[in-house]
Amino acid sequence: MSAYKDKKTGKWYAFFYYKDWMGDNKGKTKRGFATKREALEWQHNFLEKHSGNLDMSFSAFVEIYTNDMKERLKLNTWMTKQTIIEKKILPYFKDQKINEIKPAHIIAWQNEIMSLRDKNGNKYALTYLKTIHNQISAIFNHAVRFYELSSNPAAKVGNMGKEKTKEMLFWTKEEYLKFSESMMDKPLSFYAFEVLYWCGIRSGELLALTAEDFDFKKLTVRINKSYQRIGRVDVITDPKTPKSVRIIKMPDFLAEEIKEYINSIYGIKAKDRLFPITKSYLYNEMKRGSKEQGIKRIRVHDLRHSHVSLLIEMGFSAVTVADRVGHESIDITYRYAHMFPSKQTEIADKLSIERGRV
Repeated sequence: MSAYKDKKTGKWYAFFYYKDWMGDNKGKTKRGFATKREALEWQHNFLEKHSGNLDMSFSAFVEIYTNDMKERLKLNTWMTKQTIIEKKILPYFKDQKINEIKPAHIIAWQNEIMSLRDKNGNKYALTYLKTIHNQISAIFNHAVRFYELSSNPAAKVGNMGKEKTKEMLFWTKEEYLKFSESMMDKPLSFYAFEVLYWCGIRSGELLALTAEDFDFKKLTVRINKSYQRIGRVDVITDPKTPKSVRIIKMPDFLAEEIKEYINSIYGIKAKDRLFPITKSYLYNEMKRGSKEQGIKRIRVHDLRHSHVSLLIEMGFSAVTVADRVGHESIDITYRYAHMFPSKQTEIADKLSIERGRV
C-alpha cells in the first residue's frame, strides 16, 4: 500500500491498483487526508471491501450492505432500517471487526438496548425490540450468504423481543354507516372512507389513487401503487407486495359515488391524486366521527379488517377474500380463522352417517 504527500496542498493521498469484480485492474486515487496514516487506513478499508474479505470493521460492512440493499427496498422501508442501524447498532459495533463479533457481544448489546427508555421514560415495546434485533441479524445474514462470514452471532443468541399480535378491531356495517353520516359534511372525507370500507384497500393504496385508475364501464378500480409521506415529501411507491397489484370490482353504488366525486373536482387530470391528504388526516377524521356517533375507536387500518369481516359474514371463501384485498389465502385463513363458520359439527354428523353405513 502506498500513500503520498501532495506538495501543493500539504495533504496526503492514496494511489493504488486493485482488481474489480470482473478481474480487471483499476487505478484508485483518494485525496485530502491530513496524515499518511489516514490515507493508508482508507486504502486498507477500500481493498477489504472489494476483496470480499470480512476482516473489516462493522461500519465498513454496513456500507457494503447499504450499497447492496438500498435500491432493492422501498424508500420508507429503507429509511426505517437505516434509522435503527445508525442509532441502535452502529454506536455499539462500528469499530469492531465484523468477523470478531461473537454471541457474547450480541448479548451485551441486547442488555444495553433493553435497558434504554423512550422519551416518556418507558422501556421499549417488545415488538420494537424484535424489530431492532431483526435489523442486526439481517446484516449478519447478508455477510454469511454473500460474503462468506462463517456464522450469524445474532441468530445464535436469538431475539430479545417478540411479535405481539395487535388486537383486531373492526366495525360492523351498522357502525360504519353511522360513522359515514359524520363524514358527509366533507365530501373528500366521505368518499375516501367509502373506498376504504367497501373495497378493503390499504390507506397508502387509497391515497395513491388517480382518476385513471377507475373504469366506470367495468366498475373496477386498479391498485398498482402506494402513497407515502417521507421527510415532508410525497412519494409514490410500488404496493406492499406483488399480490397487492390487483383489480377490484366496485359495487354499483360506490362506482356512482366516485364518478360523482371526480366530476365535482374542477380541472382534475387523469394522473392527479383523487385524495390529496395524508394518513394523519384520515386518523383525525376517524377520531372525529367516532366521537360524534358514540362508536368505538378503531384505527384506519381496521377498516380493512372491517371489510374482510363483512365478506366472511356474507359467506365468501378465504381464497375469494384474499384475491380482493391482496393477501395470500393462507394469511386470511390464519388471521381470520375465528370468523369463519365452524364446520366441526357438520363433519361429526357426516362421520356418524358414514359409520352407520358399515
